[in-house]
Amino acid sequence: MTDEPAWPLEKLSALRLGRRLAVEVQATQPGRRAFIDITPGKVATDAQSRREGWTHRSTARTFQVEHWEYDADLIDGFDYDIGAVLLRSDAAADESELLTIVRAWLLNPYQFLYAWDTADPR
Repeated sequence: MTDEPAWPLEKLSALRLGRRLAVEVQATQPGRRAFIDITPGKVATDAQSRREGWTHRSTARTFQVEHWEYDADLIDGFDYDIGAVLLRSDAAADESELLTIVRAWLLNPYQFLYAWDTADPR
């Protein structure tokens, strides 16, 4: 058994259902806010399930991991230009590779929240 953290079950389930996760991280300078988000890729069954009013769970999703930074004063407003800057991006072919990326970015899977529970403007 390893002491390295794996995904909490509810967050792994969210990813498998195609839900985005995010975590706020330290910004590069004052007056900025930064977030790292994980966006699950779509699978073929997603469109059909959406039309039928349900959500498809898949263990075959890919993932996009992105680190964005924003102007802190504009993030809560209604301006379309919130000073967004993409700092880094990586793609994972599967859940195992996603965990490798999260660890390489010095994050813990338990830090991630449902995106709607954060101030992430995306």
